[in-house]
Amino acid sequence: MTTVSTSDATFRLQEGETLLEGLERTGHDVEYQCRSGYCGTCRLKLEAGKVSYTTAPLAFVGPGEVLPCCCRPDGPVAVACWLRQADEALTSP
Repeated sequence: MTTVSTSDATFRLQEGETLLEGLERTGHDVEYQCRSGYCGTCRLKLEAGKVSYTTAPLAFVGPGEVLPCCCRPDGPVAVACWLRQADEALTSP
């Protein structure tokens, strides 16, 4: 299992999980649309580590970026991503 560090948490990916699936499971705020590397909406900054793609994504991936919807870390990685914040309006009395 691969260790993933984000801007405010660290967790391990489960077997067969994409980076996006792991980020969602652990409560991170990641926008996405296609889940297949086509749109690029989920693009994140890769701060450390390497990832690979089973199939090359159609969306542009610049240096130091990853598409978490369709990549698998090749070892420990760090990405710029934050935990989802609770809506204050829902938690205030």
